[in-house]
Amino acid sequence: MADPAARHARVGPAAERAVLEVLRSGRYVGGPVVEEARARLAASFGWAHGVTTNSGTDALVYALLALGVGPGHEVIVPAVTFFATAGAVARVGASPVVADVRADLPLLDAERLPVRAATRAVIAVHLYGEPCLLPGLPVAVVDDLAQCAGATPAPKNGRIGAVSFYPTKTLGAAGDAGLVLTDEPDTARNLLLLTHHGMPEPYVHERVCGTIGANSRMDAIQAALLLVHLDDLSARVAARRQHAARYDAELPAWARRLPRHPSHPVHQYVVRVPGRDAVRARLAAAGVESALFYPRSLAAQPALAGFRHEPTPLADAFCAEALALPVHECLTHDDVSQVLAAFGSHAP
Repeated sequence: MADPAARHARVGPAAERAVLEVLRSGRYVGGPVVEEARARLAASFGWAHGVTTNSGTDALVYALLALGVGPGHEVIVPAVTFFATAGAVARVGASPVVADVRADLPLLDAERLPVRAATRAVIAVHLYGEPCLLPGLPVAVVDDLAQCAGATPAPKNGRIGAVSFYPTKTLGAAGDAGLVLTDEPDTARNLLLLTHHGMPEPYVHERVCGTIGANSRMDAIQAALLLVHLDDLSARVAARRQHAARYDAELPAWARRLPRHPSHPVHQYVVRVPGRDAVRARLAAAGVESALFYPRSLAAQPALAGFRHEPTPLADAFCAEALALPVHECLTHDDVSQVLAAFGSHAP
């Protein structure tokens, strides 16, 4: 499903040179490389300001803190997403409310959001790179852009966004790294303080947005690597879209393709198939890896027991059938042919 070593080979000399330059500079935390990464990474997503963090999960946490989300508040999250979406809400002391998804796509449905007086925010997860647009909501929206690197353009709903650069992402670091995005200078300043111990100046610590700051910094080596990988991003997305076009054309009709917006960077290629587990076993027997994104609704996660959930029949049906196929940029034409041959023409 991913090949970080092959990806490194695409940019190896430049990446290794960039890391060596950081090591020789002695500037390992902060410094000009991190400042450049903030600006260029933010621009690549279409936002004015970026604040780097040490993970995508922390990016969500600090996005919520910057909006003043905390105890007594509810935050709506989609039923189909990685656990960190809800976990970040719980970490700031608020309550995640799991909502069902659309019938055609595993995204929040703007017409059926369970907004009430306690609702402080909604996290719009742009799953697989598909835009989840939620116009006109009476509460703040956090754009979870973890799977949107290379989207043209990247989706945007509100005041703030969060990104993960986990190594398997289309734009990934060599470890954990994240980014919070905003168009507001004051919010960007607050985010910098929140992620740097609340220090407006050395050894002066202030509360920011009602909370005490902490340490969540992207180191200079990860920043340098991301800048190199950013130069390869458009070529990666082009390759992924080419693989996806082959799957669209050659997969059997019983493998139901998800609608895909033209901006989609194809972070994942997911189909809905009856008898999904049998198909997955067929792929594995032929040496083809696949994945489940995600095998169960968030409402079914034991860690979230006790929080308010809406019924999630559409999410449950999606999770029972969804199957992700390899689509990364390091696949060859023959690799995709192998996937198609292993998939077979007959339903299990």
